[in-house]
Amino acid sequence: MLRIKDGFSGEQAFVLPPAYIREMENNPLSAVLHITDIGYYPRAAHHYRLRESPICQYVFIYNVHGKGWYELDGRRYDVLPDSYFVLPPGVPHSYGADDDDPWTIYWIHFKGSLAGEFVMSHNGPVSIRPGMRSRIRQRIALFEEIMSTLEGGYSSESLLYACSVFHHFLGSLRYLIQYRDAAEKDSREDDIVQMAIRYMNENIAKPLKLSDISRHLGCSQSFFSSIFSGSTGQSPISYFIQLKIKRACSLLDFTSLKINQICHLVGMNDPYYFSRIFTRTMGVSPRKYREIKKG
Repeated sequence: MLRIKDGFSGEQAFVLPPAYIREMENNPLSAVLHITDIGYYPRAAHHYRLRESPICQYVFIYNVHGKGWYELDGRRYDVLPDSYFVLPPGVPHSYGADDDDPWTIYWIHFKGSLAGEFVMSHNGPVSIRPGMRSRIRQRIALFEEIMSTLEGGYSSESLLYACSVFHHFLGSLRYLIQYRDAAEKDSREDDIVQMAIRYMNENIAKPLKLSDISRHLGCSQSFFSSIFSGSTGQSPISYFIQLKIKRACSLLDFTSLKINQICHLVGMNDPYYFSRIFTRTMGVSPRKYREIKKG
């Protein structure tokens, strides 16, 4: 049976030279956790590794597609898609791709004084199957960022940055629930922003205040203002005023309503205030805007 350890179409791999590994071992920032080898093997047919002489690094393998297996301490484990396993240092082992459905894997050899803290005690591969908040694509992006950083060279800054990203990558697996909950929090905040914009559009004819919007959403003014500004780059009221001016432009373009009628329809009951805000936003007065030929 054909068995190969590398040479797959589309593969990427880096084996760090010993001098750079020693540099990371001697730097307090990277001594706790650093990479020695890293790679990506797509559709790795006939992939096989046997290490009868133990190595001093942890071996991490993350299977994203296909199937595989590994043997450790005389026991064989099947590896399904969306799962990973970590082989401890100093222990003989073997692993390989399934003959009929070979795996696609991201793999890393790593070490460091805190390396063991990121390895969960388990019997067999750990499943991280996709879900509503699984963030698998973001995790893969972290791995690819490490590869891209090392591809640019082995400067001290590049090595330290790669180690920092790897720390985050392992943390996303070691603290899986927290990693997924963070995405759920982001999603909740996105939902609040979208609900606020919908509420603004539905009440464009009203002079809503910040307190009115936050009360409708059921959150404090400070919390709402913070997440809205962080998402849109504008305060809620500034955004609301822009929506009003956008609606006013549409009414000026497609109706024959008088300007003092339009200002009421967008919740600005003072025509002079409306004209001032419109001019500041659009660069011309409402009357001049209506005269501009469109299209």
